[in-house]
Amino acid sequence: MIDPEDREQQADVTRRLLYFLNAPVADYCRLRGVLPAPGAVRIAIRAGDDENARDFLYEIPNDTVTPYYVPGLLRTVLTGPQLYSSSDVDEVMGMTLIRLRPEDITPDPEPEQGRALTAVQALSGPGDDEDSFLIGFLMHGDGLLRLYVQRTDRPGIIGADIRLTETPATALIASLPSLVEEEQYRRPAPDDPHCDLLADLTDW
Repeated sequence: MIDPEDREQQADVTRRLLYFLNAPVADYCRLRGVLPAPGAVRIAIRAGDDENARDFLYEIPNDTVTPYYVPGLLRTVLTGPQLYSSSDVDEVMGMTLIRLRPEDITPDPEPEQGRALTAVQALSGPGDDEDSFLIGFLMHGDGLLRLYVQRTDRPGIIGADIRLTETPATALIASLPSLVEEEQYRRPAPDDPHCDLLADLTDW
């Protein structure tokens, strides 16, 4: 039985890694799965080309890193040489299990696409199909993301510009439905035919 907090962390890591089913985590490294373990999450990775591929299972303790940093942690481990003690290496289900110590690893910064994905996912949760708020997005400029939003109780589409920062803009995303209604952030959108107004939240 998994502790409720561990289950929540496990589910969050699983959601964040779904993207890597279609894109490599690092060169020649593909996601194979996300597995639950007591007090930890295990990430299955196939490393190498088809002929010389090997399967690894990286174990990350739940209490050492937030789910947001797991992809960066994996990129660091998969792109550079790492040393592990024999007590941190095992064999599970035909895969080499490696127990990571995140406190000793500096996660690679999240690339712009990953930061955009985090923001878009936060605004388009399950069950939003009938009451969608986010209806489009565009990465533009230097680290900027335009979110196209529309409230069901008001006409018009608003393009909200946010800055893609190194850490998730959780408070900004949570406040977005009310912020786009505030006059101080609104301005015309003459150069963007996809929205009626722009909300500049880049300095929020």
